[in-house]
Amino acid sequence: MMKLPRVECPRCSREIAAGPVAGRLTKGRLWRHDAPGARRDADGVLLSCAGSLLIVDWPTPGEQLEIAIEPPEAEPDDAMALF
Repeated sequence: MMKLPRVECPRCSREIAAGPVAGRLTKGRLWRHDAPGARRDADGVLLSCAGSLLIVDWPTPGEQLEIAIEPPEAEPDDAMALF
């Protein structure tokens, strides 16, 4: 699991995860999100905030993203070796 920095959406002011933009170390792209209070249109279809997918300034330019890696489960001592 990767932890992405959160950036305030310029349209709805919510804190939204921003993913890296290839070739632009100081920029991030906001993840798609719903604006508060505008969840569905008249047909019941979800509406995304106008700020979804905008390219914004990266909050921590040049910082390495964190990747959470689960340690493998230990095998029991009496497990049979295949090789």
